[in-house]
Amino acid sequence: MTNIPTSLVVASVLGITTIAGSAFAPAPDTISPPNTRHPAPALALKDPRGATVRLADFKGRVVLLDFWATWCTGCKLEMPWFMEFEKQYRVAGLSAVGVAVDEEGWRTLKPYLAEHPITYPVVLGNFDTVEKVFKLPASLPQTLLLDRNGRIAATHSGVVNKENFEKDVKQLLDERGQ
Repeated sequence: MTNIPTSLVVASVLGITTIAGSAFAPAPDTISPPNTRHPAPALALKDPRGATVRLADFKGRVVLLDFWATWCTGCKLEMPWFMEFEKQYRVAGLSAVGVAVDEEGWRTLKPYLAEHPITYPVVLGNFDTVEKVFKLPASLPQTLLLDRNGRIAATHSGVVNKENFEKDVKQLLDERGQ
């Protein structure tokens, strides 16, 4: 059995989260103005086949970057929404990427994905990716929206409001070269 900190399990189950106070974390559920956005950190992680997925490969597209785990109830609630958004807005320029942070790695993740297929790329990260690279709290879910220039436009801690989140996606898709 994995030693998942009790606080993370409680936060995940109850949807209790904290908001990061960092340069990478605008107010929750708000798109920050283009001139205040910071570039997303470089990210290059492996997918289930061993291929490297890089955030830089999505330049020119709006990216929904979802940090999740197989044990996170809120994450499992959001993933069908994110698959729906990615399918609906793919042609308009949206790409979703899931970063799983399960401690057991592919040993847990591959069977989960076989049973619960996710239609967008999934890569394996860890909580260091969340906390140290993206400067976000170690609570899940954590979802970011990156603009077409690879800058963090919004950070969502906890389960997103589906309708508000879709509005945020549409707003970013409507932006052109700002």
